[in-house]
Amino acid sequence: MKQSSSPTSPTSLTSSELATQPACWRRAAEAAVRAAGLPLPGERVAVTGCGTSWFMAQAYAALREAAGQGETDAFASSEFPAARLDGRYDRVVAITRSGTTTEVLRLLDALPGTTLAVTADPGTPVKDAADGLAVLDWADEESVVQTRFATTALAFLRAGLEAHGPLPAGVRTVAEAAAQAEEAVAGPLPPEVLGAQQWTFLGTGWAYGLAQEAALKMREAAGAWTEAYPAMEYRHGPVAIAAPSRVTWAFGPLPAGLAESVTDAGGTFLGAESRDPMADLVRAQRLAVAVAQARGLDPDRPRNLTRSVILAG
Repeated sequence: MKQSSSPTSPTSLTSSELATQPACWRRAAEAAVRAAGLPLPGERVAVTGCGTSWFMAQAYAALREAAGQGETDAFASSEFPAARLDGRYDRVVAITRSGTTTEVLRLLDALPGTTLAVTADPGTPVKDAADGLAVLDWADEESVVQTRFATTALAFLRAGLEAHGPLPAGVRTVAEAAAQAEEAVAGPLPPEVLGAQQWTFLGTGWAYGLAQEAALKMREAAGAWTEAYPAMEYRHGPVAIAAPSRVTWAFGPLPAGLAESVTDAGGTFLGAESRDPMADLVRAQRLAVAVAQARGLDPDRPRNLTRSVILAG
């Protein structure tokens, strides 16, 4: 895909908002230290949300279990198993930027036990649906496409894990991730990634949720052909996609031989084990904006999308 000059403004709302993420993450880490209602070690926890928030839930759930702080499940709010609406979880955490998403509100109303909503807007119906609120209003956004709120919510939950013990080996602190995100905000994107025709994102463990989110950003903002898989699953079929002008982008640790599988097929491989997966997600967000603008699309207000999905009835 040849990059053309964009008819849209070079600085979109999304670009401006995603650039503030390092500062938002640091503030979230400070807020987590004094926050009430965050999961405690040993609790059985479920995390839920819709769209981007569901992918952040996946990342947090995998990270919490890997840290040994308790069994943690992640569900799309619309797919929360009815058999689990029985109080078996000590705490349910719902991530909802708007606080108005129908599926989240219905689920919170049906859940017994302790619930915490992580939101950007404390004045929305979620305040009455959840037992507790964690308000990250400084990370709210004007653009329809989520960038900084989602990662700030994950930074907040991630910092809550740090407060109770060490993270798994190789996982950086939120402060370290924020420092790397500053570089990700400013550094150049490889031309072969900008000019590709197709992108596949991969991740292992908690980074898989972030890979899912990177692919969603490309679909939402740019209408692009993107996919996401657990890194070890990629060679079980999806590697057939690898070819010239197609990119495979891995977040976090790389399985042995993965890069070679892509390059042998003529594809472009991008991966940096030294970069925190959240910081790498910032780069993927920037890619989504750039590709959208090159296609003459508005990355702030993509077609068919609204800030919140509110269902009738």
